[in-house]
Amino acid sequence: MSESTSGTISGENLLFLTDEQLRKGIEAMFFAYRGFTADPDRILEEHGYGRAHHRALHFINRTHGTTVNSLLAVLGVTKQSLNRVLRTLIEDGLVESRVGRTDRRERNLYLTEAGRELERALSEAQRERMRAAYRAAGPQAVAGFRQVLEAMMDDEIRRQYHGLKDRRK
Repeated sequence: MSESTSGTISGENLLFLTDEQLRKGIEAMFFAYRGFTADPDRILEEHGYGRAHHRALHFINRTHGTTVNSLLAVLGVTKQSLNRVLRTLIEDGLVESRVGRTDRRERNLYLTEAGRELERALSEAQRERMRAAYRAAGPQAVAGFRQVLEAMMDDEIRRQYHGLKDRRK
């Protein structure tokens, strides 16, 4: 394996990664995730919430009026777990649940103004970290990073991800 002076592996050798190189990548993902979630975790803690609350706020914000069933599918959690999170967010005035217009059995979810403010604070902390990392890495690395992330997704999850991209505000 040829390594550049910066210690990175050159592109032509990426198809032949050793177990040690893969371990380093796995560990980098763990530590990057800790950094990515550190700022939002501090904000969530102030409100007595956890990462499940953050994920719910994020995806409700991304798709205004999403149904509980759609949110279940995106988050990949149990109905009981999601109901606990939604109940808290609704009771705290961050999420509003409305009866569906076409199917009255459905519940459509919307963020309230307070919910939008909290979601904005959580997302801005992550956007700043991503922005700085993307700038430091450069456009080719950003595109490659996205390709790697998508390649790690199971087929069904990748379809959900691409479906979200199509519905972005």
